[in-house]
Amino acid sequence: MKILDVLTEYGTRSLDRTFSYAYVGTKPIGPRYRIKINFNGHLAMGFVMQVRETQDSPEQFEARNGYPLKNITNEDVVDDVPLMDESMMTLAKEVADYYFAPLISVIQAMLPLSLSPKLSSEHGPKIAYEQWVQLVSADENGLTDKQIEMLRLIAKNTPILKKEAGSPAILKKLIEAGRVTLFKKEKQRLQIPVNEREEPHEMTELQRQAYQKILDSSKEVVLLQGVTGSGKTEVYLRLSETVLSQGKTVLMLVPEISLTPVMVEYFSRRFGPKVAILHSELTPGERYDEYRRIAQGKASIVVGARSAVFAPLQNIGLIILDEEHVESYKQDNAPFYHAREVAIMRGKQEHCKVVLGSATPSLETKARAVKGVYGYAEMNRRINEKALPKTQIVDLTDRRNFNAKSEKLSAPLQALIQEKLNRHEQVLLLLNRRGYWTGINCPKCGYIFTCPQCGGNLTYHQEDSMLKCHHCGYVMRYPERCPDCGNTHLRRIGYGTERVVKELEDLYPGVRVARLDSDVSRVSKQAVAILKAFKEGKYDILVGTQMIAKGHDFPNVTLSAVVNADIGLALPTYRAAERTFELIAQAVGRSGRSSKTGIALIQTYNPNHYAIRFGASQDYESFFRYEMQQRKVAKYPPYVYLILLEFQSSNENKLVSFAYDFKKDVMTQGFADVSAIGPILPYYAMQDGMHKRILLLRYKNRQQMDDYLHEALPRLNGLSGVKITVNVDPLDY
Repeated sequence: MKILDVLTEYGTRSLDRTFSYAYVGTKPIGPRYRIKINFNGHLAMGFVMQVRETQDSPEQFEARNGYPLKNITNEDVVDDVPLMDESMMTLAKEVADYYFAPLISVIQAMLPLSLSPKLSSEHGPKIAYEQWVQLVSADENGLTDKQIEMLRLIAKNTPILKKEAGSPAILKKLIEAGRVTLFKKEKQRLQIPVNEREEPHEMTELQRQAYQKILDSSKEVVLLQGVTGSGKTEVYLRLSETVLSQGKTVLMLVPEISLTPVMVEYFSRRFGPKVAILHSELTPGERYDEYRRIAQGKASIVVGARSAVFAPLQNIGLIILDEEHVESYKQDNAPFYHAREVAIMRGKQEHCKVVLGSATPSLETKARAVKGVYGYAEMNRRINEKALPKTQIVDLTDRRNFNAKSEKLSAPLQALIQEKLNRHEQVLLLLNRRGYWTGINCPKCGYIFTCPQCGGNLTYHQEDSMLKCHHCGYVMRYPERCPDCGNTHLRRIGYGTERVVKELEDLYPGVRVARLDSDVSRVSKQAVAILKAFKEGKYDILVGTQMIAKGHDFPNVTLSAVVNADIGLALPTYRAAERTFELIAQAVGRSGRSSKTGIALIQTYNPNHYAIRFGASQDYESFFRYEMQQRKVAKYPPYVYLILLEFQSSNENKLVSFAYDFKKDVMTQGFADVSAIGPILPYYAMQDGMHKRILLLRYKNRQQMDDYLHEALPRLNGLSGVKITVNVDPLDY
């Protein structure tokens, strides 16, 4: 008898183990196959981890173990081949172990819907086929004029799509006459634009040095630090060219989905149809096709966002993370993996180079490069020797900087925008907050409109006159009165990207303004279309959130401005200063990238804050030294490790009691250099009727804490009806 050890599709901690089934079928089966199972009386999908042979009969097994095995038949076997190879399975186990995530949840994150070990995968897209017509004989004897016309069309273009051949009735006659034949070919649902091939550009001396340093480095991970406009992309392309010439493959990651088409264009111009795309905004059918194309070895370069780190590439010779500092590389729901750490895991497994590129590296990456843990290459000048933009800081607390025309755009900024419009140059305005008004309250009784599901503030969107929660997605119509006191005169506070667009349209009649934030980019391919139109000069001003500050190259942009640089500083996170610095430095770097001189303007209520000053001057090294001192004193990464534990329960009293008991359990272990913050209320304190508390653990001995949590979580999870979620290396708390 064969026994299958199977993971269920349920990604909960209490079910993070295998369950045994008897295989009574004859079809081939092995590890990494999907099977349909009866689990606790319900139909579910299982994922085979191991196949064992036993001499026991079913009756002997039940007598020995005290329970009967449910049978798996031929009809229950879903796959003909394993879903992933052994190396990907090894990676899944390493990711699950590092992030304390149920293994099945990691496997599900790695695979497209149609291949995922979930019952819902049955409804995912399947292989799409198209009917094609192929010439068999060009003999025109005995054919009508219409048939001859079609035959000649087919002969000239064979093979041709059936739908392009013309009349189905005439085609049927040609098939019956043996002149043509039909065949089926898989349809590729994602069409990557065919770009004109280009030869490699001549590298600058700095690019050559960086390229060689990366190749020669003895370290598997290398930081490539280059100022904005220094030409890091050409270094990526040259490294890829070298790796491809060795018969190996390349994995190229970008932080934002909107940057994927730009990078795909760079790579397809250089390497043609070898490029595949993977990211979450592909349709399920497109993602399924691209995944299979990669797995079949039909693509040797994969470009994509965070999830592309799991692309089924074979024989990887190079992994690149562009803009490695960007936080979107961190998954914000379980499993909470970071693409950079997973890329490094894959790099070790594949024995290949991992290049981390950035103008403003994360403190953790830079610190490892300084210590010699990572290799290091630097490009500290722009590719055309162009000076960085001149930067002006405008103090928003000084009323002399304002006029009667606008409360949001200062007089100096208004003047610069007008100057650029007069010269037919373009402007980039960054405001890292979407919406029209960012809060609604009642001035009479003080009532604040908050989300009933998670407690976050609701933001007003004029576009559809709705209040929206930017955390959980809750929406409601704009209220007519205060629910507490009935007051009909509500106060709107703050402002977002929508409001800035309205101000610009009022200030500069006839100006062509585009907006790009996550509300706009929710519509498929809308972000790509807006960026393309802006680059082609169809808009004068682009207003957007942080997604417009990273990696884009707009030659005609000569003014980039941060409308309110303080938004990030107000967030309750130890990374507030680092985020603010990165955002300003990246935004400043968007201006003056071609032959035209650029200028950058930063509006702020904190003109003397070190993140503002260093960001405006693009002085990364000074910021790094200062912020490292702050982190050391406050005991934050890279000097310590962090783990965030989130506790959820419908009973708030039990939740609080459990959270304090967990903290006591940790702190009585006698670990050195361990501290705990909390339990505290998170910023979003509710979710789907469940109360939340969080506990932040800071420690220096990673192995010690890992061992403890691997023992404690199975022991404590679920007690008192409290669910525990683990976020390793959290970026917020």
